[in-house]
Order: sequence, then structure tokens, then C-alpha cells
Amino acid sequence: MSTAVALSSSLKHNLALGIRFPQNPSLYRRNGPKVSTFTTFTVAMAAINTTPVEICVKASVTTPNKLGDCPFCQRVLLTMEEKHLPYEMKLVDLSNKPEWFLQISPEGKVPVVKFDEKWVPDSDVIAQSLEEKYPDPPLVTPPEKASVGSKIFSTFIGFLKSKDPNDGTEQALLDELSSFNDYIKENGPFINGEKISAADLSLAPKLYHIEIALGHYKKWSIPDTLPCTKSYMKPSTSKYMPCMRACLIGRFSHLQTIFSMDSFMKTRASPDDVIAGWRPKVMG
Repeated sequence: MSTAVALSSSLKHNLALGIRFPQNPSLYRRNGPKVSTFTTFTVAMAAINTTPVEICVKASVTTPNKLGDCPFCQRVLLTMEEKHLPYEMKLVDLSNKPEWFLQISPEGKVPVVKFDEKWVPDSDVIAQSLEEKYPDPPLVTPPEKASVGSKIFSTFIGFLKSKDPNDGTEQALLDELSSFNDYIKENGPFINGEKISAADLSLAPKLYHIEIALGHYKKWSIPDTLPCTKSYMKPSTSKYMPCMRACLIGRFSHLQTIFSMDSFMKTRASPDDVIAGWRPKVMG
């Protein structure tokens, strides 16, 4: 088992203190097994006295002691980052699940998080539990907005697995992305307006997978005709600048895009892991 202890890097709501850890891995051993760590952390003062939350996540299949490509794990990690919570990652090799992991997650799925000595599965349940236990800062998405973009991921999977270019799966994905583009144009820059919320933290990792997997396996990218969807993810140049300006400039100009947030960059999988993770779906 590989364990990585992480402390929230967010500076949005708290005065922060920078701490640098030695890079010598031999300094991080617990009864033998090496403990992987991030090199540099920025610690939110509100979290210093908080016991780290334990979370089991998928391990990288390309790089030892690194986070793997599960978008549901990233969603939970993003939630903890945005709430400035320290956490302890237990990296699990899902191709060879250890017995200790199957004892706490009989279905062998990640993420699972330990709350009050009980291991809780399912990213939806975990995110809700984190909101209830650590309500500040609030990340609740209003019910009427919570389903925005919720069908994008399933239509992406259909298109990625498709072998028939005329079966309508590409258009189904484009329709969902177009609806999201229109919503962000009118209501953005985030799903709940100016402030990031739980719905963004759920959708962002999935959009990251869409960008990488479709780019690699189908040489496909989100079209420039959907500039607000693209600018939601990250800054880009486009001939469709009027819509992009509406999304990014003016009263929203001070805000980061999803992919450029410190919390997102810290918790994202490597592109190689995303590509490897979707290979069985594409080749199967």
C-alpha cells in the first residue's frame, strides 16, 4: 500500500502558510513501506489542527506512487481541496486489489473515505458527507442547477466506444455540450454563477477525460462553435470571441477557469494515465 499525505493548497478563504518537505523518500517510511509525498504544500491555517481525512483512490498505472485516472476520485479530492481539508491518500492498484482494501470496499471500487471509523463509498455520498461535516466554505449547488451538464459524461462514453461514425453518438455528445455552452453563456462562468460549487467539481474531471481520451483515440476536440464550454475548461483563442468575451471578460475576468485552478492541477491524473484507463473501453 502506498500512502500520500496531502494538505489543502487553496488560498481562497484562509491565510496560508507555506511548508516545504524534504524530497528524500527515505525520510518517509512507516514500518518499512515507502510513503510517497508531494514535494511542496501550502497549508490553510484553518486545516492545521484537523485530522487528515483518509481516502482510498486509484493508483497510477504508468508512474509508481502517483494518483491514477479516476474522475470520481478527483471529484472527492477537489472537494477536500476546496474545503481546505488535509487528507491522506491510500493508493490502490485496482488491477491487483489487496485484501485490506477488499475488506473495506467489498465491491473493489474507489473512492472510499473514512468517516468516524466507517468507510463510505460512492462519490455522491462522500461529497454530501463532506458538505455536512465541513460546511465552510459551502459548495452546495442549488437543486435547480445541480443537474447541469450531468448527461455529458454518459454521451462521451457512448461516442468513445462507438465504431460506427453514423450511429448518432457524436451528435448526442455535441447536443449535450451545446446545451452546456448555452447555459454557461447566460449563467457562468461556473454552474452556480460566480462561485464554484459541487456540480463544477463533479463535471470538471469528466471534461478533462473527454478532452484527453477523445483527442487521443478519435482525434476529436470540442469545436470552436462552443466557445463558452471551452472557456469554462481553460482559456483558449477562437474566432468566436464575442461569446468568449461574454463568458470571461467584465465582471468574471478575475476568475480562474476550471483546469487552471490550483486544486485541479494538484489532483488531476497524467494524460498517459487517462489514455491507459480508457484503452479497454476503446479496444474491447
